[in-house]
Amino acid sequence: MFLEVLGSALLGFALAWAAVLRLPDRLPVRAVVLLTGTLGGVFGALVTHGALGPGHFLATLIGAVAVAAVLLSLLIRPASRRLRRSAAV
Repeated sequence: MFLEVLGSALLGFALAWAAVLRLPDRLPVRAVVLLTGTLGGVFGALVTHGALGPGHFLATLIGAVAVAAVLLSLLIRPASRRLRRSAAV
């Protein structure tokens, strides 16, 4: 279990680091993104491990990366800061 949590934390951190490098203008402060990716990976590992049980190391890591990616996607802001309003207000 310890290796699953450690591996998922590292994978979540790596995913967050890649997001920071790829989308620096559309994400909040770097520390928030890195912390969200890491904690998302750990939370995903705990949920996946609880659902599948022990002995599913690779599936647990896949679930951890999926949860971390979902949480990181919630941090992405729109590309333009301009508000678009419809004509029918």
